[in-house]
Amino acid sequence: MGQRDDRLHVQISAADHAVEVRVTGEVDIATVGALRSALWAAPARSVLRVDLSGVRVLSAAGVRALVAAHLRIRARGGELVLVGPDPTVHRVLRATGLHRVIPIVDPCPDRELVAC
Repeated sequence: MGQRDDRLHVQISAADHAVEVRVTGEVDIATVGALRSALWAAPARSVLRVDLSGVRVLSAAGVRALVAAHLRIRARGGELVLVGPDPTVHRVLRATGLHRVIPIVDPCPDRELVAC
């Protein structure tokens, strides 16, 4: 399952205990709707991993979408985990304090959906 915008691509993969949402491109006011839709459409699992390794730009709109997804998933007893943001996106996460609220992990070497 995936969604594509000219500047953003989102792909969802599901396993037994986790869902991975791979995001590639730019997350800004023009593209955040595709990310938000994918996060809301993701199957319910105990862990939602959002792979940000392919994201070059993360605007305030993208940060808000991640916070909203985190709150929604936490309310149903799950956990949102951000995976492998590039240095620019990682600086945004640190500047906003989001790294204190949502765990940030390195990508799994074997790319399995289970928690690393």
